[in-house]
Amino acid sequence: MNVDVLLYDGFDELDGIGPYEVFDYALDYAGEGDDPAGRVRYVTLGERESVTASHGTRVGVDGVLPEPDAADAADLLLVPGGGWSARDEEASAWAEAQKGDVPRALADHHATGTRIASVCTGSMLLAEAGVTDGRRAVTHAAAIEELRESGAEVVDARVVDDGDLLSAGGVTSGIDLALYLVEREFGRGVADRVATVIEYERRYEVAGDDGSA
Repeated sequence: MNVDVLLYDGFDELDGIGPYEVFDYALDYAGEGDDPAGRVRYVTLGERESVTASHGTRVGVDGVLPEPDAADAADLLLVPGGGWSARDEEASAWAEAQKGDVPRALADHHATGTRIASVCTGSMLLAEAGVTDGRRAVTHAAAIEELRESGAEVVDARVVDDGDLLSAGGVTSGIDLALYLVEREFGRGVADRVATVIEYERRYEVAGDDGSA
């Protein structure tokens, strides 16, 4: 399971770092010996050494997001939110929506079959890309009406699984989304082991891809 977390200036720290830590532990636990069961990376659209998150944390970058058909393209592409409601024009999900480059990249990857996940207002970047049109999704409470107005079918759940499109509501829900995906991929035992080591009490409000809650 190869995961790319797409970062940009102004992303919310927990949106991106929380899922990254879950996947990092899980890929190690699910592997064999010193051979992990995949990799997780921080990527950006262009070459750079770091990005600055919404609360000032500087995060190192592992590389550039590959083209959708590249050999090292991820199985799962995750996009965090951050700063949407504040309408920060310099560094935020809102700023990236206005620029258009991140939404275009998300649309391209989704069109070629990459599984896409969003945390918090990362869903609004997917909405800008048209990925959530007519699809079941959720976002941060402050942006729910905007997501609904964009054409998405808003679902009242912490995590929404709509097949090749997954979304999580508030900031810490990214941890639940990642644990849910780990359980789907590697089993309950691995997911529970990760939750134990990070001392996180899982929440199970997941709306499944079969329409179940």
